[in-house]
Amino acid sequence: MSELRWHPLLEQWVVVSAHRQGRPQMPADWCPFCPGSGKVPEHYDVFLYPNDFPAFDGGCDVVLYSPEHTKLPSDLTVEQWEKVIALWAKRTAEYEADPKVKHVAVFENTGEAVGVTMPHPHGQIYAFPFVPPRIEKELAARSNRCIYCDILAKEREARTRLIIEGEHFDAFAPYHARFPYETNIYSRQCVRSLNDLTPAEKTDFARVLSRVRKKYDALFGFQMPLMMVLHQFRHFYVEFLPLQRTAQKLKYLAAVESALGTFLEDVTPEDAAGALRLAGA
Repeated sequence: MSELRWHPLLEQWVVVSAHRQGRPQMPADWCPFCPGSGKVPEHYDVFLYPNDFPAFDGGCDVVLYSPEHTKLPSDLTVEQWEKVIALWAKRTAEYEADPKVKHVAVFENTGEAVGVTMPHPHGQIYAFPFVPPRIEKELAARSNRCIYCDILAKEREARTRLIIEGEHFDAFAPYHARFPYETNIYSRQCVRSLNDLTPAEKTDFARVLSRVRKKYDALFGFQMPLMMVLHQFRHFYVEFLPLQRTAQKLKYLAAVESALGTFLEDVTPEDAAGALRLAGA
């Protein structure tokens, strides 16, 4: 069981989940997400797996992107990403119908540097019983217009940080990037969530998402350790937070970032966008 504890100085919740200490660490000879494990169907394309070590009692899911254990997210076809997106959207709608759920977080952690415990290609969905502080802060941002639409308009006008222009989605290195090679994917239409997208928009999202993942792994010639988060609360967008600042060096969040909340950016967003434009697909 998890316990919520209030941090009186930061005025935010801390989730104590001591039971998660027992989760497996990168097992070499057995994977519960592979067909034949007895934990998943013998045949599946994508699959929603209840987390064996949930951070919250209300709902924590593992989204299996593929039955193939060694397939990288960057190797998924656009059609496979469309299936993943459909599962994200379905589960988001189910959780949002529950009045106890205050926020639905769809995310992915990739790579040992991020702390991933299972190498099988997967992401996660958490049904938060409270609104996370980052989301609260964004919701409190005041503007007469949609601030996300303004951000995208400025990036499209400047063009120096644009990486991919799709039919309905754009990928860019944001002017305010905090991580090296940080990339955002924004919907051009001001819609709140995946479930507000048209079929054509979802297909284009899958295309752009696929290209971003391929570019990341092509950049240094190996799988980019990163965090991916879908934001579905005001204007739909995706945030990629990579931890590799060069082919040989990782970005570590030390005292200034972790304790004081001030990020030191190692790569200019303009240089990052230029490198990613040239990388891969």
